[in-house]
Amino acid sequence: MKKWALSIAVTAGLIGLTACNSDKEAVVETKAGDISKEEFYNVMKDRYGDTVLQELVYEKVLSEKYTVTDKEVKAKADELKEQMGENFETALASSGYKSEDDLKRALKIGMLQEKAAIADITVKEAEVKKAYEDYKPQIKARHILVKDKKTADEVKAKLDKGEDFAKLAKEYSTDTGTKDKGGELGWFGKGEMVPAFEEAAYKMKKDEISAPIKSDYGYHIIQLLDTKEKEPYKDMKKDLEYDLKVAQIDQTKVQDILDAEVKKADVKINDKDLKDAISGGTTKEEK
Repeated sequence: MKKWALSIAVTAGLIGLTACNSDKEAVVETKAGDISKEEFYNVMKDRYGDTVLQELVYEKVLSEKYTVTDKEVKAKADELKEQMGENFETALASSGYKSEDDLKRALKIGMLQEKAAIADITVKEAEVKKAYEDYKPQIKARHILVKDKKTADEVKAKLDKGEDFAKLAKEYSTDTGTKDKGGELGWFGKGEMVPAFEEAAYKMKKDEISAPIKSDYGYHIIQLLDTKEKEPYKDMKKDLEYDLKVAQIDQTKVQDILDAEVKKADVKINDKDLKDAISGGTTKEEK
């Protein structure tokens, strides 16, 4: 998750202050003296001004040409929620986001930039069909991770005798992030787990428990809990095409693309202290 939240959190304050009729009005009053809106704005501008201005300009300029719907943003946020499960709120806070709305704001700006970056990228129908053939739906599993084969065989023997998977996960698993949840990993897709784990899990049938699987982390005993159905090609085509385009983005050229969009929008920066915040923009004096 990108740490854009800090600048987003102060954006509203900066906008509000620039719109005030009186910059001398106090934001805080103390016996030692007041803090005016002007003082507050200048400090905020010095610390976060460039980043905030970039986000505001990119959002404004790119929204004129590209569309990111609330539905798209919600889908992306829901995807993160599903991946993180119970850890979502913790991850949100540790990444600097004040709320889910802050996350959605950052996601929207990122998706606008993404759409600008893929605007001139094309993919062939054959590539999309190949991506569909290779696509594997998400699966849901749980595991018990132990350090050595001897312990793994011991745990597997207990499972074969009918002992409770969740109880054994709590007792034996070295995966501190999942052991207290019965070893549950939630839903995951291709490329999200280590190769040995993924290969074994995708070959399993629902409710099946694997033999010990060796990876760089130790030995896993996996139970497949559920599998999502693969949607028809016509329902997946648009998303697959989009993902293929995103995969071809040349990161070294993204900034050039954004600069070109800003230049075409004739962005003028009236605050000389922020003149270097946006590449492609001009100051009032340069007009």
